[in-house]
Amino acid sequence: MTSAIGSAILSIKPLPPGPMPTLDPFLFCVYHKDQYPPGNANMEAPRMGDGSDFDPKAAYRMYHGETVPGFPQHPHRGFETITATIDGIIDHADSVGNAGRYGMGDVQWMTAGKGCVHSEMFPLIEQNRDNPMRFFQIWLNLPSRNKMVDPGFAMFWADSVPKYISDDEKSSVTVWAGSYFGVKSNNPPPSASWASDPRNDVAVLHMTLQPGGKLTLPVARGGPEINRSLFYIEGDSNAVKVDGREIAQQVVIHVKADRDLQLEISESAKTPGQFLMLQGRPINEPVAQHGPFVMNSRAEIQQAFEDYQRTQFGGWPWPRDDMVFAKEKSRFAKLNGTETFPADATCSLRNN
Repeated sequence: MTSAIGSAILSIKPLPPGPMPTLDPFLFCVYHKDQYPPGNANMEAPRMGDGSDFDPKAAYRMYHGETVPGFPQHPHRGFETITATIDGIIDHADSVGNAGRYGMGDVQWMTAGKGCVHSEMFPLIEQNRDNPMRFFQIWLNLPSRNKMVDPGFAMFWADSVPKYISDDEKSSVTVWAGSYFGVKSNNPPPSASWASDPRNDVAVLHMTLQPGGKLTLPVARGGPEINRSLFYIEGDSNAVKVDGREIAQQVVIHVKADRDLQLEISESAKTPGQFLMLQGRPINEPVAQHGPFVMNSRAEIQQAFEDYQRTQFGGWPWPRDDMVFAKEKSRFAKLNGTETFPADATCSLRNN
């Protein structure tokens, strides 16, 4: 579906299962939603993974994990990942020696740069109740000048992530990056990130509309030069209107960034409507991608494979490929040998 005359909507397309298509400067986005059952004493799921469990119709997926769901050690080069959590816990370990346990609204911003191996595992902390998991992982490209920077990550704890709430409390916007009507992210992106330059107007917003709720997306600072996409992730089909048009569930909507955009949901909607919004100035450079590597040419991709085979990007310093931390360990971030904790680190690991 293409834009009608006078409409802010450029196109509406159904979302495929798995990775969702994005516009430059983003590479793709995945919405993980898994209803994990209670875990055992080792935080494991009750069934074994087969090494590639991505069934979109299943209640939960093991992904590449065998006993603990998740993604055992694997390499990256040339881009960043923004992992924005809603429910559940993620254990991170990497070849630099950094590590973390985060979730329940925390955000991890990882720069793969010249090369990093990491694992992302989903330990089933709770033994007496389910372990629901919901998060977005967004791949943000790096400009060519920064693709070979040193790897690292920043952790933004949930209590530092700002949220806009409408006057009638029927709508909210969680600001993972950028700003929304004066509510600005308190957490600066890594210095090498395309998002670190305000002129690039990068924003990542999670928007929730309760029945009867309304939101307005204002004109982007960069106007028509900015790419802007909306992903309708959760909610009733045809209960939501975008720019006056009824929208089916599970679609991506590319819109004009130089136009205000109205979102509203019917009073009769049975469930809240949830959107992810991604926007930013395009990098406008060639993209060569093969698996976990994103560079600017096929020769650079080949070099990435050769470098990884030769160096393993520093090697794997952890005792297991699917590294998980002790069950009793609270949320933490270990960077350059120093551990930090959120203010509520002693609270339950579940987002009640």
